[in-house]
Order: sequence, then structure tokens, then C-alpha cells
Amino acid sequence: MAILSSQEIFFTAFEPKVKNRFIMYIDGFPSYMIKSISGLGFDQGEIKLNHINIYRKIKGKMSWNDVTVTLFDPITPSGAQAVMEWTRLHHESVTGRDGYSDFYKKDVVIDILGPVGDIVSEWVLKGAFIKTADMGEYNWDTEAEAQNLTLTLGMDYCVLNF
Repeated sequence: MAILSSQEIFFTAFEPKVKNRFIMYIDGFPSYMIKSISGLGFDQGEIKLNHINIYRKIKGKMSWNDVTVTLFDPITPSGAQAVMEWTRLHHESVTGRDGYSDFYKKDVVIDILGPVGDIVSEWVLKGAFIKTADMGEYNWDTEAEAQNLTLTLGMDYCVLNF
């Protein structure tokens, strides 16, 4: 018969992270404008090696998944204008000029907050850039609903600092 350790018997303090306790920092966007961000994740794939009469598998190249960021679009400062200013660093529609990646790639920081507002976890999205943007829909049938902007961000990689 197994003997239980003291860690298994006695109470252990536990406070889960809560989905609505975060602050996100993107250069050029006020933090209060950021409504949500999809979960971070990655895919390593696999490589199949042919060995005699069986396959062996090893991990493939790691690729970070794209994230979806939803923004409020306030009247002032304009959320759509902030998105377009970042987009112009990628590509200028009027002249057709594309920008260098050094100009349009940004580091995005997500601070996860504890119950008293302390930072308990920090993610840094390195080399983030806009892949797609949806500027929202306008509809006469919709009443009292905030306008949202949706961005899909690609990135080089993520770092979990703590």
C-alpha cells in the first residue's frame, strides 16, 4: 500500500489565471483599445524516417500559430487609423512601396495579471506583423453595439518570460 506524502494530504494554495485579466501592449495602440487575443500555440509537425521495415518519427520545424486580436474602434483616437498606420509600414497603397521588415515587425507584449493587478506572467510576441485585417461591418439594423476591428498577426516566435 502506498503512503501519501504531506504535499498530497494538506491544503495547497491555488489561484487560477483568469481570461479577462490581461494588458496587451502594441506600439501605436492604446491598451484600452485591445479587446481580446486568441490563444498562443505552436506546431512542430513531424518527420517520418524510413528505417528498414518501420517508420521512426522525430519532430519537425517549429512554427508559431497566428493569433487573432480584436480591437475596439473608438471615434478618437481612431482604431482604424492606428491599424492603417501600422499597415502603411507594411505596404503603402498610394505609391505601391513595400516596407522593410525592420520597419513593420513589432514586439507585442501580453501581461497576465493576478487578482490584485500584479503581473504574474508575460508573453512577448517577437517580430509580429499584420497578416489580415477586418475593419468591421456597418449595419443599420444593429443598435448600440461597439465597432470591432479584427487583426490576424503572424510572428517569428514567442517568449514566455515568467
